[in-house]
Amino acid sequence: MKRKNVAVLMGGFSSERPVSLSSGTACADALEIEGYAVTRVDVGRDVARVLSELGPDVAFNALHGPFGEDGAIQGILEYLDIPYTHSGVLASALAMDKQLAKIVAKAEGIPVADALVVNRFEIGNEHPMAPPYVVKPVNEGSSFGVVIVTEGQGNPPQIIGSTEWQYGERVMVERYIAGREFTCAVMGDRVLGIAEIIPVGHAFYDYDSKYVPGGSKHECPAKISPNIYQKIETLALKAHKAIGCRGVSRSDFRFDDRKSADGELVWLEVNTQPGMTPTSLVPEIAAAAGIGFGELLSWIVEDASCSR
Repeated sequence: MKRKNVAVLMGGFSSERPVSLSSGTACADALEIEGYAVTRVDVGRDVARVLSELGPDVAFNALHGPFGEDGAIQGILEYLDIPYTHSGVLASALAMDKQLAKIVAKAEGIPVADALVVNRFEIGNEHPMAPPYVVKPVNEGSSFGVVIVTEGQGNPPQIIGSTEWQYGERVMVERYIAGREFTCAVMGDRVLGIAEIIPVGHAFYDYDSKYVPGGSKHECPAKISPNIYQKIETLALKAHKAIGCRGVSRSDFRFDDRKSADGELVWLEVNTQPGMTPTSLVPEIAAAAGIGFGELLSWIVEDASCSR
């Protein structure tokens, strides 16, 4: 069978450019080993012209953050009629908007934390909800802009309304769920497994925990009771389908088991463009399920299409 010509889209111009370059390079290298003809594309504003001239069989979307995950690049690829990987326009836009994704998930019976969305300048000297809570940008990934407000904190975080804030005007204020963090990978209609994320030297799974070697430990497969393990898998697949995801996705959960073994399990979000860096979770979960990195990427490429 003739191997496809694959354009690996990486870099871009979001806050997550360094992560995307790392993901894209790892994917391009592995796809070449698998026998694909690979072109590395550092995405700029002229990406439509570049891809039109290249005419690849498939665009492997290794972009992260706005433009890469929110339906924008997906719309360009639809217009150019180039089959592409991961989720389509609607699912990408929906998953990227944490408020809308939460509304859809809740309607499907998926447990979510209470939250409200406000303009960042509305957060003055009064707490928008009783602490502890989390403030996060509505349309960012990789934990950019996430601030945890603890129970004894007297005032809301002032950085949200300052000129240092770079993550948009709308922010989500969400009830903080204490406890353990789990993530579950889905590949097509198949759940691959669950990993527990244990930050090392960090209060939560922030940018450094995710992408700096040694920033976190991953327990894969997660050591948790069979009934909770199965519940997480069920909810991750339900979220994948409810949002309309295609290809590979990853759902994140918090589980507070301080008071009882059953505890409180809450779905946080679904990631339609999971990282593919050397420290990323989906390749690790796939490996634990017996799927090597090259095999995983080959499946993603062969799954590519338009009208996703």
